Amino acid sequence: MATPDRPLPPAIFLMGPTASGKTGLAVELAQRLPLELISVDSALVYRGMDIGTAKPDAAILARAPHHLIDIIAPTQAYSAAQFRSDALKLMAEITARGKVPLLVGGTMLYFKALQGGLSELPVADAALRAKLDAEAAQQGWPALHARLAQIDPQTAARLEPADSQRIQRALEVCMLAGKPMSQLFAESEAEALPYRLLKIALLPADRAVLHRRIAERFDAMLTQGLVEEVSRLRQQCPELSLSLPSMRCVGYRQAWQHLDGEYDLATLREKGIVATRQLAKRQMTWLRGMADTVELDCLDGSLLDITDSLIRQHIR
Repeated sequence: MATPDRPLPPAIFLMGPTASGKTGLAVELAQRLPLELISVDSALVYRGMDIGTAKPDAAILARAPHHLIDIIAPTQAYSAAQFRSDALKLMAEITARGKVPLLVGGTMLYFKALQGGLSELPVADAALRAKLDAEAAQQGWPALHARLAQIDPQTAARLEPADSQRIQRALEVCMLAGKPMSQLFAESEAEALPYRLLKIALLPADRAVLHRRIAERFDAMLTQGLVEEVSRLRQQCPELSLSLPSMRCVGYRQAWQHLDGEYDLATLREKGIVATRQLAKRQMTWLRGMADTVELDCLDGSLLDITDSLIRQHIR
């Protein structure tokens, strides 16, 4: 516990939408300041999923090691609760080493879980999920999104009508708990994070530039072998399926469906870019609703110096 003689140790959240340059900025900051990086990304946890997740390569990781990358197989699941437990342990170890934890990524639920704790949500119900999947196959996910809007408008407002995984989970929670997911979150008692937080949100002044970056990065992924990566994962892990969280990641679902012959490579590219833009939109919506953040333009040429100065002031 903090006292006047012993204030809380510092920690930093570096958040932003996909393709906003978070990783590059974090790596450069780690060269200048006594920081250790913790990845806050629900896709980077998977081993063997390198291209489609834009995972930092060996050279980058040698310069600035990241915790919580490559920790589970694509056939496994990793929850926000597991992330919170792992991140808290790592933060304590980093602080004990005399360094400052810098948590960098775009999985906003993980940041929320870490800072505010987690409400007790009902565990997944396979039979109910199968029922919802069957209804979605008949009616479409936008229809289920409309149903969610009637019973939990707050949760529905932050989800896209095609966001199948989150719509399914929100409906499942409502049906199992008998109350909206948003209400369960509001009722949960926040567990105070024992750190002085500096929360930095990287947001583009010009969204068109971010969209161009997204398209360029997805094209690079295809050139580097995204489709081949998914094909290799399917061969190595016969138990993989589109129902697993790993294969629901943006890019992987589209590559899987392409390999199944559902559409050609040009359509894969189009769908992958659209899905990534939708992800970025959700991330920016979440960030703009987050309290106590310092918003910086991710396109600013002096971003590194600005961020460096903010962090130096925070950790003094």
